[in-house]
Amino acid sequence: MAASSSLFSCSMHMEVLGPKISKHPKDFVCCHSKMSYMEPRYLKPTCYPNSRFLNINKSSNWEKIWQRDGFHCRVLKNEHAPPFSEGQKFQLSDIIEAQQFDRNILNAIFQVAQDMENIERNSPGSQILKGYLMATLFYEPSTRTRLSFESAMRRLGGEVLTTENAREFSSAAKGETLEDTIRTVEGYSDIIVIRHFESGAARRAAAIADIPIINAGDGPGQHPTQALLDIYTIEREIGKLDGIKVGLVGDLANGRTVRSLAYLLAKYKDVKIYFVAPDVVKMKDDIKDYLTSMGVEWEESSDLVEVASECDVVYQTRIQKERFGERIDLYEKARGKYIVNQDILKVMQEDAVVMHPLPRLDEITVDVDTNKRAAYFRQAKYGLYIRMALLKLLLVGW
Repeated sequence: MAASSSLFSCSMHMEVLGPKISKHPKDFVCCHSKMSYMEPRYLKPTCYPNSRFLNINKSSNWEKIWQRDGFHCRVLKNEHAPPFSEGQKFQLSDIIEAQQFDRNILNAIFQVAQDMENIERNSPGSQILKGYLMATLFYEPSTRTRLSFESAMRRLGGEVLTTENAREFSSAAKGETLEDTIRTVEGYSDIIVIRHFESGAARRAAAIADIPIINAGDGPGQHPTQALLDIYTIEREIGKLDGIKVGLVGDLANGRTVRSLAYLLAKYKDVKIYFVAPDVVKMKDDIKDYLTSMGVEWEESSDLVEVASECDVVYQTRIQKERFGERIDLYEKARGKYIVNQDILKVMQEDAVVMHPLPRLDEITVDVDTNKRAAYFRQAKYGLYIRMALLKLLLVGW
C-alpha cells in the first residue's frame, strides 16, 4: 500500500488535532518531530506531528523538498500514488458513464491496473476474486469486450456465466423486459457486465440491481470501460495526459467510444481535440457543448493529413453500418473517406500513436500494423488490465 493512502489532510505547518492509526510500508519509519508532504495532482498538504519513528530510506519514493521550523517537506516521486486506503470500499457502485470519474479516481484506477499487469505476468493463478461470479449479458455482438472481461475475471480466480447474443438467445426473444432479466440474473451472480442496443439500458439496469453493473456499451450512448482503457493507453504510450492533442476520426455521431473518450479527455489540462468525420457522422452538439463548458479547445477539420501532423494520438474508428438502418446510401457515402495508411504515418510525429477501439474494416490499412506507432493491439491488451482492476475494485475494494 502506498504511503499516501494512509495519510490524512491538514494545513501545511499546522498541528493535527486528533491522532490517526495508520499502517505504513516497512521502509517508512519516523525520525523527525514533524513532517508534511504535498501529493502531486491532488494538492493535499498532509502533516505528521510528533513522528519520531518516521524515516525515508534511500530506496523510498519520497523526495526531500525543504526543511523549515522542524518540518521536513517531501513529495512523492510517483505522481499516481493512490489516494485511497487499502481495503477501502470503491467509491462507485456501478460503472455506467465516463462522467462518473474524476482525476483522483482515474489515477488510482490506473495504479491498480499496473498492479494487475504484474499479476497477469508474474502471478498466474491469482485468487483475488475466488468465490465471485460474473454474468455477462451481451445483447449486441462483441469479441474483445466480452472476452477481455471474461479473461479478467478468470485471471483473478473468479467464475463466469455468459450469454453471447442475449437479444436472440435469451428470454428477451420471448418479450422479457430488461428489468426482469436483471432481477433474475443478479440472483445467480455477484456482478453483471451488460452490452445493450439501447442508449441508457445500463442505467436502467443499475437502477434496479442490488449488485454492481458495468456498462459494456449501450447503443450509441457510452462505453466507459473502453474510454478508461483508451486514457490508460495514451498515458502508457505517450507518457502524459495533460497538454496532448487528439484527433478523433471516423464515425463520431454513432461511436460510443469517442463520446466517452471526449468526456474523460476533458478532465485533463491543455488538451485539444480535433474532430475529423464525414458530414453524415459528425460529432454531435452535446459533446461539443460539454467540451466548451469545460474549457477544452476543439476544432472540426476535413483534412486528416493536417490533423495527423499535429496530433499525439490519431484515434480512428470504423463507420458503423449497423447504425444506418436502411440508409445504406449514407453508409457508402461515409465509408472510406478517411483512411490511416502509410501516407498518414509519414506526416505523423515520431512519438505519436494510432489507436482504434476495434474491430476495423478498411479504415486502417494492414501495412500500418507493423509500424511502432500502431498501438491498437497493445490498446486491446491494456483493456484486460483495466477490466481486471475494475472487477477487483467493485467486488473487493481498494
